[in-house]
Amino acid sequence: MRTLATGSATSTASADGFFARWIDHDTWSEWSPDTEWARVEGPVATGARGVLKPKGGPRTRFTVSACTPGREYTDTARFPGARLVFQHTAEAVGGETVLRVLVTVDGRLAPLWAAILGGGFRDSVQADLDRLVALVEAAESSKPAPVRSQADAQPASSHTTGSSS
Repeated sequence: MRTLATGSATSTASADGFFARWIDHDTWSEWSPDTEWARVEGPVATGARGVLKPKGGPRTRFTVSACTPGREYTDTARFPGARLVFQHTAEAVGGETVLRVLVTVDGRLAPLWAAILGGGFRDSVQADLDRLVALVEAAESSKPAPVRSQADAQPASSHTTGSSS
């Protein structure tokens, strides 16, 4: 297996917020501008199949190879003689979310595919992750605060009664 690219970031946004974006294929182009579009057939789960269209490239079929809510989204594309894997993980650590992206290729033609694809992924993976962090943090910071009732807003206190003349 050859590593083509890695990315990492730490965010104040929730792991669930990132997972929601990973499985929302309609929004991939918002944080990955090299992606024209991506679609998945049916519900997003391990084993689901999809197609994506990179800008300037051919449609590429992929399979969701890992899908663990709030933790991991991985997809795998097969090329002649190789397999390309994109692994996205999120881990809650000390009130923050640690994100990692790992792009690998393996198979007998992995060296050829690494030479063809490697430079593009090295240039884009961290930038894509940084855009994703900005989008998810902005979305979470704009969520309205939970509505509290009047009773919840008032501190508990003892009531005293007195007489007035």
